[in-house]
Amino acid sequence: MRRRDVLKAGAALAAAPLAAPSLAQPASARVLRFVPQADVTILDPMVTTGYITRNHAHMVWDTLYGLDENFRPHPQLAEGHVVEDEGRRWTFTLREGPTFHDGEKVRAADAVASIRRWMTRDTHGQTLARRIAEMTVLDDRRFEIRLTRPFGPMLEALGKASSYPCFVMPERLARTPPTTAITEIIGSGPYRFKADERVPGALVVYERYARYVPRAGTPSMTAGPKLAHFERMEWRIITDPGTAAAALQAGEVDWWEQVTADLRPVLQRHREVVVEVVDRSGIKAMLRPNHLHPPFDTAERRRALLPAIVQSDFMASIMGQDRSLWREGVGCFPVASPMANDEGIEAVTGPRSVDAAKAALAAAGYRGEKVVFLHPTDVPNNNALTLVAIDMMRKAGLVVEPAVSDWGTVLARRAKKEPPDQGGWNAVVALFAGADLMNPGAHLLLRGNGEGAWFGWPTSPALEALRDEWFDAPTAEAQAALARRIQAQFWQDVPYWPLGQYFVSSAWRRSITGVLKGMVLPLNVRRV
Repeated sequence: MRRRDVLKAGAALAAAPLAAPSLAQPASARVLRFVPQADVTILDPMVTTGYITRNHAHMVWDTLYGLDENFRPHPQLAEGHVVEDEGRRWTFTLREGPTFHDGEKVRAADAVASIRRWMTRDTHGQTLARRIAEMTVLDDRRFEIRLTRPFGPMLEALGKASSYPCFVMPERLARTPPTTAITEIIGSGPYRFKADERVPGALVVYERYARYVPRAGTPSMTAGPKLAHFERMEWRIITDPGTAAAALQAGEVDWWEQVTADLRPVLQRHREVVVEVVDRSGIKAMLRPNHLHPPFDTAERRRALLPAIVQSDFMASIMGQDRSLWREGVGCFPVASPMANDEGIEAVTGPRSVDAAKAALAAAGYRGEKVVFLHPTDVPNNNALTLVAIDMMRKAGLVVEPAVSDWGTVLARRAKKEPPDQGGWNAVVALFAGADLMNPGAHLLLRGNGEGAWFGWPTSPALEALRDEWFDAPTAEAQAALARRIQAQFWQDVPYWPLGQYFVSSAWRRSITGVLKGMVLPLNVRRV
């Protein structure tokens, strides 16, 4: 279906009289039909930062701590903790009752093995690992972490909702190397993954786990009880935005995770549809170069491209001209972060010139090396941003070869470190929620730890040293001062190019209530 047809259909549906209600629809009342942003091609949340995998993981796994909508940590699988020895000894106790989907109890040994696997991938976890003297299982419900030096954000780290959450898996699965994806999906969360009903490219199914033990309290983002009001959850994979919008208006689906900007006004006019920005931290768009291979293996060439980047061009390509939905003049931190600052911001707000970039690239030694650009066409925002980036690079004199594929293929290929002509890559658009990038401790794309860094693998001893200083800064003012120094170094090393920040709406049928702020997760909702 073409978008112009959806616009007409949407207006007609909004004005049409409501259909007479069915006398009884018990089956639909038990099933939530959700349209996610993409297909769930990777099931293991420790091998990718893809948000679709993260969301899938929150359905089936749980974390020791959860974050409320103000990003404050609360016990989740944990009952609580005790801190001793001036912050160098933490003793955690698990709740009594939670079991995995295979019926086995959740034990301290499962938590410790899961933390060890998580620490190799997560930015907070990597820092925590360097400070751990010993991690010991005390009994089935208790474990202890002894540190060589205090680690202030312990609870925020163990409770991370995203990139990467510390999901607790059965010990035998958590012992899988983080470079190897697990395929047996057994969690302790409110829903079970139905592998037997999986239809790649079309359907992902979850069923309510009858033995799930929610904690007491009020649901808030990933904190508090996780309530499964539906017996069955069907994630319908609809990659065409027009088709997804039409299905939502017709009541064929209940919820569309990410509304494209051009269809937002149509859905807002429909009286049976609610359209809201759920994640108010926004999404930061970034263009990530591969630092391992030419042409972006030198800081000089990465800096040379900066004059060609027009953030407003990128933002308008996905969100239109309504500037309330996006921001330009964005540096290395999202606009809502207390770490956001204007240090060196003229790198993206000063005079723009593709000719200046072309001259700088030539002076930096660019000699026509091919840029293999990973291009997913089935995720609308990634697709649009990639098209703008390719056009910008070509105007700046770069030879660009798009590697066109679906999102799942991009997730797999971006993990390859081989040269581009051997299956690797040179550039990819990365989209992260602002909540994941609020500070240097959490910001995946600010790491400069080489082989341990996020895909693209930059090496920057200067950024790493400043990050360590930030962890030990005694006050908020000291942290903010270090953030300015980090951004100054950022423009020198250019681990990525910032493209701006935008705010995406989600849309659901008015009969669905209980949608929580912070992350688009189909948990705790019910039909009225």
